[in-house]
Formats: sequence, structure tokens, C-alpha cells
Amino acid sequence: MAVKRKMKWQDYFPSCFKPETPTRGKKKPVTKQTSFQRISLSDLSSSTILSEDLSISLAGSNLHVFTLQELKVITQSFSSSNFLGEGGFGPVHKGFIDDKLRPGLKAQPVAVKLLDLDGTQGHREWLTEVIFLGQLRHAHLVKLIGYCCEEEHRVLVYEYMPRGSLENQLFRRFSVSLPWTTRMKIAVGAAKGLAFLHEAEKPVIYRDFKASNILLDSDYTAKLSDFGLAKDGPEGDDTHVSTRVMGTQGYAAPEYVMTAASDVYSFGVVLLELLTGRKSFDKSRPSREHNLVEWARPLLKNPRKLSRMMDPRLEGQYSETGAQKAAALAYQCLSHRPKPRPTMSEVIKILEPLTDMNDTQIGTFVFAVSVDSDTSSSNCGEKHRETTKRENGGQYHQRHRLHEAQKQRAIIKSPKSPLSFTEMNSPLHHRMKRA
Repeated sequence: MAVKRKMKWQDYFPSCFKPETPTRGKKKPVTKQTSFQRISLSDLSSSTILSEDLSISLAGSNLHVFTLQELKVITQSFSSSNFLGEGGFGPVHKGFIDDKLRPGLKAQPVAVKLLDLDGTQGHREWLTEVIFLGQLRHAHLVKLIGYCCEEEHRVLVYEYMPRGSLENQLFRRFSVSLPWTTRMKIAVGAAKGLAFLHEAEKPVIYRDFKASNILLDSDYTAKLSDFGLAKDGPEGDDTHVSTRVMGTQGYAAPEYVMTAASDVYSFGVVLLELLTGRKSFDKSRPSREHNLVEWARPLLKNPRKLSRMMDPRLEGQYSETGAQKAAALAYQCLSHRPKPRPTMSEVIKILEPLTDMNDTQIGTFVFAVSVDSDTSSSNCGEKHRETTKRENGGQYHQRHRLHEAQKQRAIIKSPKSPLSFTEMNSPLHHRMKRA
């Protein structure tokens, strides 16, 4: 009976290791891969020591192996003018691949991410990302185009996402507020990405689902990125995988045993961010509001309190029914126990109809005019009355009488003057002006 040998890194990545000194007169056998099957980290021997000197060749994938010189051409020597941002992995630069760079590679903008050797992630996280994104393809996963493994340099080349991360779109100062329908579209797209990972033939636990890892294309299609902390999920009769606690503060599930439900909890946090416009953890707020989940979760099941937690930048322009259903879903996802949480497929079924709900509230339009003088005020009033007469006919007179009665009772303060409306029209005020 043949004993099944534990596969090693060398079996999959022969060019990642230093070659042995060749023996004269002997030729190395060449192995051919007849069919491509996704490699999981559990297939590989953890005791194998990787060489930092050689490139990685991922057999069976469509990834391009770039040289460092090619990446310098693509990014204009990693110019600061092309700098997009920086995360735990390292700095990210925008680049452009010319169609003449190499055959079979079309001209396109790209994002080039360099591993910071002094950062929080290292070679193993870089390799994990190559393994997962090099083999997984889905409309809601960011596409990995290629990589570079040259000397100590570790680089990843992705498709360029013009809208950047959800974190920037949602929380960046002076950015345009995301409309309600766009927020729900992003939530659905991210949910589909997670569902694909959880329901794959070899399931994947993402373990780092957060707003900064959700990238948006020009149409606000959401795609998951940064798979450095991803891990193969349980298979067969297994219910969980043994792992150390992973994730980001404010997003990580409370349990220590990691399952797909841990990703569902993190999704609930992001859904809460989309509803409230608040960060998952924000020390700039009052102490009881630092942790978004702790503050918002008690409000999620109370429709009358829901409006208090909705993002004020929406200005009431959202589906009230949709908001209630999204809040109820977030409440389920944020259950303290994994079992009551829905699967990502169930999440999608609830969220998809919310993108088409048309019961959006219509806010009040207010047009403010700055009045510099009594004359201009009078002229504006006359023009307004004449226009209203033409547009509304006889109905104007009834509204005008009501308006005049209300004006006599109201005290309307001008932003440019300490005098009230009634004070400005008093005989004493006119005598002061003549004097």
C-alpha cells in the first residue's frame, strides 16, 4: 500500500528554492502538471524553509512574474506623484502597463504594492496573497495581475481601482457623501465576494474583512483585496480551524475559534458603518461611543431610534423600510454567538432587494437669500409675489394672507444683523436710520 507523501513547497514552487549543485552526467527530471487544482496552505509542509533569493512560479495560474526593472518603468521609479497610500503591507503606487511591455499583457493602469520589510506583514503574508489571489477568480475579488520576487523585494501588481477603498469614500473629509443606493450596492458586492470564498470547493476564511480592504471600481462595484491573513477553512466533518486571533480592532468577532461566521460578524460591522457613517472604532467621539458596535447595536431593533443613528450626511435621503431591514440584518450578523449569525448567501438574499427600493424620503428644499438692504428686500419680495401669482393663479392670495399673518407674529433674526425683522420695520428703527 502506497503511503501518501505530504506535499512540500518545492513541489509547487520549484523556482522559489536555491538549486542544488548539479551532478555531471545526470539530468533533472522535468515534471509536467496535467491538471490544475487549487493549492491550499494546508497542503504544504510548514517545516519547509523558503529562500528569499529566488522568484516564485505559481504553476497553472495566469500570473505574470515581473522584474524589478519592469516595475520601475511601470511606476516611473515609484514616483511620489503616483503614490496612492500605505497600509500594513506597505506603500501602494499607481502605474501603467504599456502594451509593448510584454506579449499577451494588455495596456492597463495598475496598482503596485511593495512589501515594507519593517512593516507589520512579511514574506508569508505576501506568499499567502499570491497563492489565494493567484488562483481565485471572481467579479468581487480584486484581480492580481502578477508579482515580483527579486532579492529582498516582494511586490504585488493588481488591477487599478479608481474609487479607492470604501474607507476613503465613507470617512474622508470633504468627500461627497455616498448615496443610499450606492451604499447598498457596495454591501451586496462585498457580500458576494465573501460568499464565494465561504462556499468554494476548498473554503476560505478571509479573517480581515473591513472597509479599507473593500476596493471600488469606477461604477462602485466592490471587490475584496488584501488576502495576507486569509486561511483555508474547515473541510468535511471539521467545524472550525485552529488559528490565533486575527483581525482589526472594531471588526474582529469576539470568539477565539475561527469559522466563516467570524467573517459574517465583520461584515455586520461594515454594514453598520454604511448605515451610520461612523468608523468601527473612533476615539474622537465620546467614550461611550468609541466602539461602534457597543453603541449602535441596542438601537438597531428599535425603528423609532433608528433615525438617531443613521448617517446625517444622507440628509434623510434613504429608504426607511430598507434601512430597517438592513439594521435588522446587521443585528443578526453582530450576534455574540456564531450560530445565530446568517450565512453570506442569506445575507445576499436580504440585501439585494434593498438596492431597488424606491420609498426614499424627499427632504425639504430651503433656498436662503442674503438681504443687504431694505430696498433689495422689497424688490425681491415684489418679484417673488409676481412670479408666484403667475405660477399659481388665484391660490396665491389665500397663501399670501396666511404668510403675512405669520410674518407679523414671527421674529426672524438676520445672520448679518442683531436686529429682528419686527425691529427693522419699527418707527424707532426708521428714525434712527434718518438720524
